[in-house]
Amino acid sequence: MDGLRWVQLPTDERDEFLGTGGIGVLSFSTELAEPPASLPVSYGYNADAGTLYFRLSFPPGTRKTDVVDDPVSFVSFDRTADGWRSVVATGHLDELADIPYDSEAVQGMWAVDIPTVDIFDRPREEISFQDFRLDPETLTGRKEVPP
Repeated sequence: MDGLRWVQLPTDERDEFLGTGGIGVLSFSTELAEPPASLPVSYGYNADAGTLYFRLSFPPGTRKTDVVDDPVSFVSFDRTADGWRSVVATGHLDELADIPYDSEAVQGMWAVDIPTVDIFDRPREEISFQDFRLDPETLTGRKEVPP
């Protein structure tokens, strides 16, 4: 990536890049002396609302339970046919279990496609998941400038 130049990714290109879901890295802030807790995750994206959705697992002993209420940043990046693209979102996660079913936040999840990735050492049915929404405080994207 030496010598790359970047420009802002317009909203329509950002929405196209994120699609209705994909893979990225979700980072939770922690104490000042500790590194952030960063996890590869699948996400769903609702372009109409500009919101991201996550289905997070909480196996016993996970650090997520300690940091899930902390501020987060989410990053998705990839090399496309038009060069590198990246999107960064920041804010706080809202747990959907605590929000009424008929709310816009919960209904927006029906418009996304969170990829299923089996990375667990036991059947998926035995893992508990919780759904979260990120209504970003900031949502920015960048793209590579062609040579």
